[in-house]
Formats: sequence, structure tokens, C-alpha cells
Amino acid sequence: MDAQRLYRFRIDAFTPATLPMARLAEYMADLAALLGEPEHVHFHGIEDGSAVLVQAIDEPAVRKVDARLKAARDGDGPADVLRAFASLDRRLAQDNAVGTLSDGDGAEAVRFPGRDRPRSLAYASFRQQGCLEGVLVRIGGRDRSVHALLQDGEQTWRCETTREMARDLRGHLFEGPIRVYGQGRWRRSPQGNWTLERFTISSFEALDDAAWPETVARLRAIGGKGWHAAHDPLAELVGLRDPEDGAG
Repeated sequence: MDAQRLYRFRIDAFTPATLPMARLAEYMADLAALLGEPEHVHFHGIEDGSAVLVQAIDEPAVRKVDARLKAARDGDGPADVLRAFASLDRRLAQDNAVGTLSDGDGAEAVRFPGRDRPRSLAYASFRQQGCLEGVLVRIGGRDRSVHALLQDGEQTWRCETTREMARDLRGHLFEGPIRVYGQGRWRRSPQGNWTLERFTISSFEALDDAAWPETVARLRAIGGKGWHAAHDPLAELVGLRDPEDGAG
């Protein structure tokens, strides 16, 4: 049997008696993903004191495992290594813990900040004039502010408007797409995603939902500029938008 080296993952917020079994399984799954080499990584046990998960690594795989840990420490490794590191660190933060992973020589190979990692910045929401597009699929409300719901593919937009505007919008319920104008309140998450919290409609317009062949037929009927003879009107439009696209 090949020789083995022991790697230890220490969680300071738990002891073997207080670490829930379900949580242990989650940590072990993340550790397995981080270390890689599934044929050569084995669970060895839990040591006393803080909860210390011990893994035994077969000697032939030690160099590969150490390379993965260095990549995790430097933050520039393969995607699966970085995902495993982030998942372990997130669990530690949720458990109000800090973690360390020691290599076969007993030296600290990777530190997981967990509860000590910098807190994500919170961004205040802000208001901005804008527009939304979609099909009106719901409108109604009993108070002075009427609620409208627009559907744009998989995306839905929840809006508010006045009763007067709602009466004009009602004729477009489940009809073709419309574009609504107004003021929106947006919030940016620490991850850079934008969420629309509120949108107040002040005006709208109906959009032409004609199919592309019908649009092409209309262009060709205009006359002039050679639209009637164009073999590929879409390419012609792109060329007009950016003349350099047609350059050789």
C-alpha cells in the first residue's frame, strides 16, 4: 500500500461533539472538491479540540494536491478550485468560524477568512428616468396607485401608475408589446447585479410587433436606396449602422 500524508482542516467554531453531521458532510464534500484526486484522497477522521477534519492523501497524489492548494491560496487557480474555496469560506462565515488547512508537513497551506472576511458593501437605491418594454399581462388595484405587470420573455416588470393612465393602458392588456416611460428605483447588489424595486409609469407607446418578413416587405416598398432589390436587408442595415463592418 502506498504511503499517505495527512492534511488537516480546522474549524475553530466547532468541536467534534458540536459539529452537526449534515454540516460535516457539506464541509467534506467541499474539501473533496478542493483537494481533487478523488481516487487518492481519503477521510481519515476527526481530531479533538476544535473540529479538525483529517484527510489522508496517497503519496503519488501529494504534488498535485499541493498545486491545487497553492492555486487556491493565490486565487488564480482552475475554476473548480476557486469554487470549492469560495464554498468552504462561505460556510465558515455562515457558521461564524475561521478555517485553516494544513499540508502534509503541518504547515498552513490555505487560510479561510470566514467570519473575518471583509463585509460586502451595501449600496443605496437610486432613482432614474428610463423605459421598460413588454406585454401588459395584468393591471388593477383598489388604491390610488394602480399596479401593472409587464412581461418581456422570462423577465417581468412590476410597475405602478395612476388610475387615469391605467384606463389608457387597459386597452393594451394581452395585446402587442408596449414601451412605458417613467421613473425607476434601482438597487445594485455587492455582486454587481441590478434589481428594479419600483417603476412609476408616466407615459407609454405601443410598439410594432410585426414579424421580420413583414418588416422587410415594408422596407422594400419604401423605394429609393435600393431596398426593393436588396438580397439581405439585415446586412444592409448593419452596414449602415457601422460602415467599417463592410470594410475589407
